Amino acid sequence: MAEVCIVCGGSGLRIVQEEGRQAARPCECRIERRTARLIEGAHIPKRYEHCTLDNYESGFNGADCTLAGAHFRSRRFVEEYPVQPSGTGLLFSGSIGVGKTHLAVGLLKQLIHERGVQGLFCDYRELLKEVQNSYNQKVAATELEVLRPVFGAEILVLDELGAAKPSEWVWDTVAHILNSRYNDRRTTIITSNYANIGPLGTEAVSANESQPNTAAGKAAKVAMRQETLGDRIGERMRSRLQEMCVPVEMYGEDFRQKVKRASFA
Repeated sequence: MAEVCIVCGGSGLRIVQEEGRQAARPCECRIERRTARLIEGAHIPKRYEHCTLDNYESGFNGADCTLAGAHFRSRRFVEEYPVQPSGTGLLFSGSIGVGKTHLAVGLLKQLIHERGVQGLFCDYRELLKEVQNSYNQKVAATELEVLRPVFGAEILVLDELGAAKPSEWVWDTVAHILNSRYNDRRTTIITSNYANIGPLGTEAVSANESQPNTAAGKAAKVAMRQETLGDRIGERMRSRLQEMCVPVEMYGEDFRQKVKRASFA
């Protein structure tokens, strides 16, 4: 049985004195319950439930300076939300294991706690599978029912954009999602393991050449996938992302391999 708040007695309102008169104001427990509902409704995977902006690590030995820059950009985004122009988001791109999803989740959670936003976390590949599964006549959910919360979320975290094998259907589905949110001026936070440049062979600078000339940058040249974001989602939609999101590039070695490699106690 849930404990009854000793301040409001479970009513959700506390009585305060203002200018010699009594007034009812929302109790802290009411705000906490609403925040808990919003966090639960965001569907953040258990693997990332611990992620916050406060526990993101960017100062470990050998860390590339772009990690601290991305951390700073995330904090500024929260401070300035809602940012202008309306609907502007962030696009975290870089090699695997540099903390892109950690920052995206931490940013989302802090906006829920501080601003009371309604957010949603979506794994790109899982979302595409759900949409495909809706075409099965044995499944009750329709494509619109699957995508409605994606279209409507005030803040959408779309994780690992480009991870699914490219096809005309994938490109059309991505275009449908991103264009709908763009037109409705809804904020989208995106992570991708692919370089934020056009398809290979269409730009003067390749994905590898775009890495900084540092030890971490050289490691990123190996870790960064050979294909680009333009290859994976189509150049038209990659170009649209530049209007929707501020690019945040992150370089370095895989943090999970370098610092937090799994081991038995």
